[in-house]
Amino acid sequence: MEIKNEIEKMLEKIEPLIDKVEIKDERGEEMLVNMRAYISDSKHFFEDKNYLKSFEAIVWAWAILEICEELGIFKVER
Repeated sequence: MEIKNEIEKMLEKIEPLIDKVEIKDERGEEMLVNMRAYISDSKHFFEDKNYLKSFEAIVWAWAILEICEELGIFKVER
């Protein structure tokens, strides 16, 4: 199943980055909490075989990461 494989790839790529997030702005802590929650939700939905919700949650986590990097809220060594 293609969506299942994509979710697994996205989770594998984002999880190591969480520990590399350096918060550069007061809004960063809350955003990091939200990002972690979306990752957790994605894993939960994945285990329940609800791949659409799992995909949506991991996309949100990536969006938070990338937007926060762009706005200077996060710095992430890649």
